[in-house]
Amino acid sequence: MTITRQDTDAIRALQGLEDGRTSVRLRAALAVGTTPDPRCVDKLIERCAIEPEFFVRDMLTWALTRHPVSMTLPELVREVRSERVQARSQALHTLSKIGDRQAWPAITQALLSDADDEVARSAWRAAVVLVPEGEESALATGLVTQLGRGERETQLSLSRALVALGEVIVPALRAATTAPAPRVRAHAFATQRLLRDPDAGFEFAIEEAKRVVALGGSGQEGQ
Repeated sequence: MTITRQDTDAIRALQGLEDGRTSVRLRAALAVGTTPDPRCVDKLIERCAIEPEFFVRDMLTWALTRHPVSMTLPELVREVRSERVQARSQALHTLSKIGDRQAWPAITQALLSDADDEVARSAWRAAVVLVPEGEESALATGLVTQLGRGERETQLSLSRALVALGEVIVPALRAATTAPAPRVRAHAFATQRLLRDPDAGFEFAIEEAKRVVALGGSGQEGQ
């Protein structure tokens, strides 16, 4: 059997993805993306689940987006059900970059409410990209159940995802402003503020919302 130049390049790239040096792994992922090779898809996805460096993971995702959706989508959808946290998170991130709505059924409420904040944040971002027309209100209802969770960055991610859906979020947000938990109410008010004024800034919006909740207000004053 004749070994072609493409065979040699693929072998070198696959070996490079396993190298202990970050720079070598980065170049290997770049090489695979620059010259897509179907034989590398499984290794790219496998590496996404364990790669410790953010920049390399991002390059792996880019390399996957350069391959045919018919090859990457089924593997990535399988990965979002992985027991490994990073595998779920990176697969969701990659699906959001590919942007093919065939992946929408894989974005389950279980992922939107995943116990790991990074997985949940990746699921929120992917959901907003992949949601089919007409499903936005149902998605908003699912996302609103996560209001109040996590630290500031997690809350900001959720607010951004909700605001990206537009006015369809208004009824679900309004209902959340009467939730029993003050933390949930404050997050709902802050998201309302961002929807009305995207330039307000989340820090300002959340602090203002906390004051409203503390004073027992509705957050509707001045609207």
